[in-house]
Amino acid sequence: MLLAEQLVGEARARRQQRLDHRERLVEGTSALLYVAVAVGLALLFPSTREADPVLMACLVVGYVAVSRVRFEFSDVYVSAEQLVFIPMLVLVPVEYVPLLVAAAGLLSVLPEVMSGTWHRQRVLYAFSDSWFAIGPVLVVLALAPGTASLDDWGVYLAAFAAQVLFDLGAGLIRDSLQTRPPLVEFLRSSLGTVQVDAILAPIAFVLALEAYVDPLVLLAIGPLVWLLRVFSKDRQERYSTTLELNRAYRGTVMLLADVVESDDGYTGEHSRSVVELVQAVTDHLHVDPGTRQEMEFAALLHDVGKISIPKDILNKPAKLTAEEFELMKTHTVEGQFLLDRVGGLLGRIGEVVRSCHERWDGQGYPDGLAGEKIPLAARIVFVCDAYNAMTTDRPYRQAMSTAAAIEELKANAGTQFDPTIVAALIEVIEDAEPERRAADDMRMLLSEVRMGDTVGSASASAS
Repeated sequence: MLLAEQLVGEARARRQQRLDHRERLVEGTSALLYVAVAVGLALLFPSTREADPVLMACLVVGYVAVSRVRFEFSDVYVSAEQLVFIPMLVLVPVEYVPLLVAAAGLLSVLPEVMSGTWHRQRVLYAFSDSWFAIGPVLVVLALAPGTASLDDWGVYLAAFAAQVLFDLGAGLIRDSLQTRPPLVEFLRSSLGTVQVDAILAPIAFVLALEAYVDPLVLLAIGPLVWLLRVFSKDRQERYSTTLELNRAYRGTVMLLADVVESDDGYTGEHSRSVVELVQAVTDHLHVDPGTRQEMEFAALLHDVGKISIPKDILNKPAKLTAEEFELMKTHTVEGQFLLDRVGGLLGRIGEVVRSCHERWDGQGYPDGLAGEKIPLAARIVFVCDAYNAMTTDRPYRQAMSTAAAIEELKANAGTQFDPTIVAALIEVIEDAEPERRAADDMRMLLSEVRMGDTVGSASASAS
């Protein structure tokens, strides 16, 4: 599964779950502080604009409608709220804007809370995700609190910069307190929000200035919002379809793994152990997360073709004859053939399975590939497979010690094995034995992924 699709699926599932203790504490505190600041601004700053209750109510309704047009990006989603937020800054008393934003954010997520696609505790995000409004309000109150004009474009540009800083700053503080992703990942996931807001802000600013003369001008936002809704629904449905397809792939992987284990207990146990080693090596090598899952599936299924090998050969308590070894070697091609019949993701995994016995020096099978022409995943699986095979008992020999197996890996690095992978595996082994987690993690993933057609949040929430 692509990393972005995996994050979308995890975010959809997470929004249905209650907050843990730390999350409740952080989000609850953030929400209370936001409400206190918003009320303080409304009470302490004198109004320099006319407060039109009807206009404010209409803007809140519009904000709710726009907030419900959502584009999913990784584990967050983005809405076109800028189309209504800017008119709020321009048309209503500025000191009321934070309260209006919070009220609209709360109303926008109530349908998800009522339908169960968003746990009721997550309404806290409607407030804590509204911090982006504080920065621009402070800038406008300080520099242009009266009637807005085109001459104030510099002020509103500064207000947009303050919006980005407050949004990113508040999100980063909350995420760091909840031990969420590192700074680079946080900024990458926030990029979609900044891009959408930057595109929509000039349009919204021009419409808001025109609305001073005729408020009905704001109705021009309607067709644009409708167009965005069409695109967002299409994107959401494609994500749902892809997530369901990948869920089916994962189910197929686990089914095949169970078939392998029931067919030959040693091969099943060996495959799970290889997955654990592969996970540890990919961690050590900082392998791209987008390809890591395919590596883990390839490790789990690298011996799936052995279900076509006669049991008397698989479990022979003596060295195989030349004819028997030639038959044994066909398990890589048989594995690829089996996975190719499923196609898609498993078809790509089948290509790795085929190459899991190719040697670094080109003397392996079935295609005699050498060096970096062998897929990276196959090179990693090959080394981990060999180490686990050496350190487990077989009908024809006793297990080697860890030290002896490491020496064997070193002796064959550069000929049989990729020396970089050997070095990484040895470091992993010497640091600590990998945790047993692979099969259980995958089964947990299958049971926890729940599909939802809609999700709820504020402008760009990881909730």
